[in-house]
Amino acid sequence: MNDVAATSLPTLGAAMPARMLERYRDWLIDGQRDLEIQDFHTAEVLNGDWKSRAAEIKKQLSGYTGRLGIHGPFWGFVIDSMDPDIREVVKKRMMQGLDACEEIGATQMVVHSPFTTWNYNNFDNKPGSMEEAVGRVHATLDEAVKRAEAIGVTLVIENIEDIDPRWRVRLAESFDSERVRVSIDTGHAHYAHGSTGAPPVDYFVVAAGNMLEHVHLQDADGYADRHWVMGEGTIRWTAVFRALEALTSNPRLIIELRDTTRILEAADYLVKAGLAR
Repeated sequence: MNDVAATSLPTLGAAMPARMLERYRDWLIDGQRDLEIQDFHTAEVLNGDWKSRAAEIKKQLSGYTGRLGIHGPFWGFVIDSMDPDIREVVKKRMMQGLDACEEIGATQMVVHSPFTTWNYNNFDNKPGSMEEAVGRVHATLDEAVKRAEAIGVTLVIENIEDIDPRWRVRLAESFDSERVRVSIDTGHAHYAHGSTGAPPVDYFVVAAGNMLEHVHLQDADGYADRHWVMGEGTIRWTAVFRALEALTSNPRLIIELRDTTRILEAADYLVKAGLAR
């Protein structure tokens, strides 16, 4: 591959906890790669002394000018809860996540989709129930969206159990905000394809179109949420990157592995395949 072709390829980034930043600092800064910090998604951290952790992250990222994001809070709740008391807790967590974004200079926060396998089989069974679910998401997130707009953070809604890849797009569009967009987790999509009848991963990319601004790259087998190194599972990476190539939204391509010591191995697989750099 010549140098011109190589520079036209998308640049890979990665997700990692702060404790791994020192290990990957040179790789991140050399290419000013996209980075997702995965320290601010639990109540224990957000209710504790998270600012000292943020200060250490900023110190570690001295000289870094790439696009920075975080994985937002998600443990123990959904963003379309029917319980108004639970919605208040979720509102608090979203605001805490945005506090962390503002503190470290992050411009993107991952939020989990509310749509489940149950929804896919039952929304049509009860007319209006999808609209009701979207309404509950708005009741939960509207304040966070306004805050995100004010501080320059984009909320990206990641597929979890989603079978129909268009639902998240419609949900994001319903906010009518440039600060609400869509994320795809390739392993989650592949799980849904293999286990619950969803289309292949590249169809998720096509369905998202230019609403797609974030991708979690992980390999899987279509049975579980593996977060394997690329090449260890059965995702058709050429098809995925061909679909990504058609977009103009320049989504952040974030390698997200269970074993974060293998990030460079995963990146190398895609580089050698001629799909990314």
